[in-house]
Amino acid sequence: MAVKLRLKRMGSKKKPFYRIVAADSRSPRDGRFIETVGTYNPITEPAEVSINEEAAMKWLRDGAIPTDTVRNLLKKQGILEKFHSERMSKSK
Repeated sequence: MAVKLRLKRMGSKKKPFYRIVAADSRSPRDGRFIETVGTYNPITEPAEVSINEEAAMKWLRDGAIPTDTVRNLLKKQGILEKFHSERMSKSK
């Protein structure tokens, strides 16, 4: 099962709100998911991002692949940097 960290669209028309979820890559965008990792609200100024760092790190360690948008959000929160430094310290 290929797991991806991706956005699930919520909210009403013209007012999007997203949940960052771990989901099977074969399931539909707004369909079945395994776990909610965080939220992203692009409407607020500045955009509001809330990510459960422990859950995101767990899924990254287990091999989940983030989509481009989620990768950018994780990078801004500093989670990808921690993940890469953790992997580099293990390989030494």
